[in-house]
Amino acid sequence: MSDKTKNASFAGRIGGVCLLALAIAYGIGGSRIEYAFASDPLGPRVMPVALAIILGVLCLFYLRKPGNTESFPTGALLVKTLAVPGLIILAVLLLEPFGFAASIFILTAGVGWIFGASLRKALIGAAGHALLWWFVFSYLLEVYLPKGTLFG
Repeated sequence: MSDKTKNASFAGRIGGVCLLALAIAYGIGGSRIEYAFASDPLGPRVMPVALAIILGVLCLFYLRKPGNTESFPTGALLVKTLAVPGLIILAVLLLEPFGFAASIFILTAGVGWIFGASLRKALIGAAGHALLWWFVFSYLLEVYLPKGTLFG
């Protein structure tokens, strides 16, 4: 086995381990959802737990034989690769103080900029994206979205 193949296999296994950790965390989080039994016998726990189990099983298969993967990113690509999950974590942390619209705006603008959009285009796209999803969730689906403690 060549060094390039070993590095690609190692990179695939790192991804598999990260996804397995995500599946476990998602399953634990989903199993802790509280609900009134009278509202629905299955409840809201079923879907996240089922998805976590499916993802976990698929990760175990993938870890056993990762197949053909790209080699682990380096340099600027590594920074971009790590910046996206970092932005997602930042958006989640900002959800309560800033609210849904500002949080999704920051996430979308950052991802757009990371993927090569000019700052102006990233900001315009993020504003449209945040407004679109605010409208869809709040008005069409009538889902409560947090406004944020800073904005009332």
